Amino acid sequence: MSASTIRVICYYNGHIVRTKTDVEYEGSETRIVPLKIPIECTFQELIDMIYSKTIIDKRRFKLVLICKYPLRNGNRFQPFEVRDDSSVREMLDLVNTTTIEEIELFIKVVRVKAQLNQCVGGHEDVFVRNHDNVAQFDYGCGPSSGPVPDTGLNADDEDSADEEPNDEYGEDVDDECDGADADVEVDRHASFLRAFNQALENEQGVYVSAQAPSCDVSNHPDDETLDESSPVTYHLPPTPQFQHVENLDIAVASCWTPWVQPTTGNSSGEFVIGQVFNSKSDLQEAAKIYSIKAHQEYVVVASTKKLLVLRCKKAEECHCPWKLRAMVIKDTSLFVINKYTGPHTCVNPCLNRDHHQLDSQLVSTHIKALIQAQFTLSTAAIQASVMEKWGYQISYKKALDGNHKAIRQLFGDFSQSYTQLPRLFLGIEQSNPGGAVVWKTCVTNMPNTEIFQRVFWSFKPSIEGFQHCRPVMSIDGTHLYGKYKGKLLIAMGCDGNNQLFPLAFAITEGENNDSWGWFLACIRNHVTQRPGICVISDRHPGIMAAMVDPHLGWATPFAYHRICMRHFASNFMTRFKDKILKNLVCRAALASTERKFKKHMNTIGRINSGALQWLEAVPFQLWALSHDGGRRYGLMTTNISEVFNSVLKGARSLPVTALVLLTFFRLNGYFVARREVGANRLASTEQFTPYVDAQIQGRVVKAGSMEIVLYDHEKGLFHVKSRRGRTHRVSLHEKTCTCVKTLIYGFPCSHIISACQHRCVDFRLFVDGYYTTQSYYDTWAPLFHPIFNEDEWPLYDGTVIVPPESMRRFGSGRPKSTRLHNEMDVREGKTLNRCGLCKQLGHNRRSCKNVNQVQ
Repeated sequence: MSASTIRVICYYNGHIVRTKTDVEYEGSETRIVPLKIPIECTFQELIDMIYSKTIIDKRRFKLVLICKYPLRNGNRFQPFEVRDDSSVREMLDLVNTTTIEEIELFIKVVRVKAQLNQCVGGHEDVFVRNHDNVAQFDYGCGPSSGPVPDTGLNADDEDSADEEPNDEYGEDVDDECDGADADVEVDRHASFLRAFNQALENEQGVYVSAQAPSCDVSNHPDDETLDESSPVTYHLPPTPQFQHVENLDIAVASCWTPWVQPTTGNSSGEFVIGQVFNSKSDLQEAAKIYSIKAHQEYVVVASTKKLLVLRCKKAEECHCPWKLRAMVIKDTSLFVINKYTGPHTCVNPCLNRDHHQLDSQLVSTHIKALIQAQFTLSTAAIQASVMEKWGYQISYKKALDGNHKAIRQLFGDFSQSYTQLPRLFLGIEQSNPGGAVVWKTCVTNMPNTEIFQRVFWSFKPSIEGFQHCRPVMSIDGTHLYGKYKGKLLIAMGCDGNNQLFPLAFAITEGENNDSWGWFLACIRNHVTQRPGICVISDRHPGIMAAMVDPHLGWATPFAYHRICMRHFASNFMTRFKDKILKNLVCRAALASTERKFKKHMNTIGRINSGALQWLEAVPFQLWALSHDGGRRYGLMTTNISEVFNSVLKGARSLPVTALVLLTFFRLNGYFVARREVGANRLASTEQFTPYVDAQIQGRVVKAGSMEIVLYDHEKGLFHVKSRRGRTHRVSLHEKTCTCVKTLIYGFPCSHIISACQHRCVDFRLFVDGYYTTQSYYDTWAPLFHPIFNEDEWPLYDGTVIVPPESMRRFGSGRPKSTRLHNEMDVREGKTLNRCGLCKQLGHNRRSCKNVNQVQ
């Protein structure tokens, strides 16, 4: 190394890592370039030398130079930025003042923010006309901070648009694009748009600058000639559905904005003259977010299809100069800010709980992602989310309106959903043929129009899979909470693993004799003709009548009706209001033998003879397990239906098309997950489902402590004594036991397992085929197929379906709950209220009857 040059090792294509004592340059693709730098080298010469050696594009990237600078106190280093001639001399002098023989220089490559004429390729004159086209705001705020971008207006139009807003404003705007130069303007804008799009394609990753008007807008930062035009920022629209709520922070900032986390137009959060938005709604949303974050409010001075003028709400009383004016670019939907004065100079006299610009439309945009995830939000949850986001407490009505708007934007209109429902079923049938859809409508006086009354649907995988389930079906109804009233009727099966199996659905006008009979007839005709199905339900008169109607196919012996024990006990509690008697009724219903059943019934009779008579009036086989005959497989409630009701709870407040789609996707999720479980158990040679394996394992342990006495070898007749001294008779030949549990559940009781172990008989022969892994897999094996795009669905050429006005909910606000609450909704063991006056349980201060005595 000669005395006139210094050896410098340049690192690039990596990143700088700083520790407490050192500075390193790391990266899997780090490159090293050695340089010999003259002692009298300037900063610009050093930059040019690095550009030439590293082949970094000077037009697209700038360099930040960091030197590894040694400290005097020990072997420690710190970063030292080389930014001018003096810092270059300081760096090179390290060789003479320290023991360092060569200098390490770390290069940080930063993308250059592309300028206006760089992006549009010489078309900047389209946006900027003569530089003397600078107007003043209406409120004496002086000239704008830069030239006004061209929006297709001639000079006369601009002058007329600057007048005080009045009734003639709209007329001026409507006529503003009419003139002799209209055709020329169209060609110029079309030319600009073509050039701009081409520039975006050629310059991937290059940003459009939106700095202050005094920023450098030339192609080469080193040149001293500056273009005087105002920069233009293009924004992608925030109107597409947000996938995450946090995207609202950068709703008006797109990938073409150079700042890390801007609020509107630049790093200070202010708008910029020349800033362009994809639509007027995008500009309005940006203005709302700006005002909320600035804790200021504005009023709309003028708003038409081609013009938007906003000013500070306290402009007159506080003389605040804040104002924004934007106009549409001719022959486009783009809005450009051509006048802006900001920021606000006014202050608020007090803290405000709400904000005028935080309206229901902005709230709906904020909660869209949450509704997409869980389909429904409580009004309190919406208020809390808005408070956390912006720090304002919105009203109950505003939160409710925002919720309604978000649902309408995401899932469509409630009224139109009934009209769109037939085509939706055609789209589902297109990719998933073999399902069942049954309509019932009413004729009207309008031609080619019918009023919706009911619709029934069941998917083919459910129809096929139910053949491998136990012959048990639970039916139930639940309310719809959208714009239109109605009931959702559902039918659920139960697979071999004791899990719910969705079978069929229907939307009806309500629960009555006709609707339940129609629903069960649809199931019998279009879903399953299996004989001997056990139907579990509540005691609704419509269901009771349909189950005994011989024309519907559900009367005995083609089917067997059973009552949900929980609903039956609730009816009993409503009648007698005695919790002790209610518990005895539950024990009697769950008793597996007639001996235990009679014992509990006698106890009830001794306490209340009227209660016993009420119970005896209902056939025992409907509600008592001991008299069931093994029809219900131990399922005593309609919980499998109510569980799925809770799954659909959020969707019951959505349009009917969204509800149908949700059933489709929910069922597909069940089938995919459980099909995989069945396939894995088949691969591992598991013979039975996890539910039965767990039950049998417990009974095998219990069977090991029983005493066995053989009575008949040929018939396999045994006498089995349990640890508690209770004896049972077992017949292996008839597969029976006096405990009746084998008949009830479909797999062997501990007594039969004990007898099988005594004679070395395989007790797995006593398990019903519905519990095998193969049956479980066959239940969930049918496939759902993806639905095609809506534009590929078959056209619907039938009559137009409209919702009935009689089912429409009138009035504003949250729909009133139509569910009848009873003692089933009261949590067991709930602590009673204690009166603050008399200190007695069961009431409060307002309902205290001892208030006079206390005083």
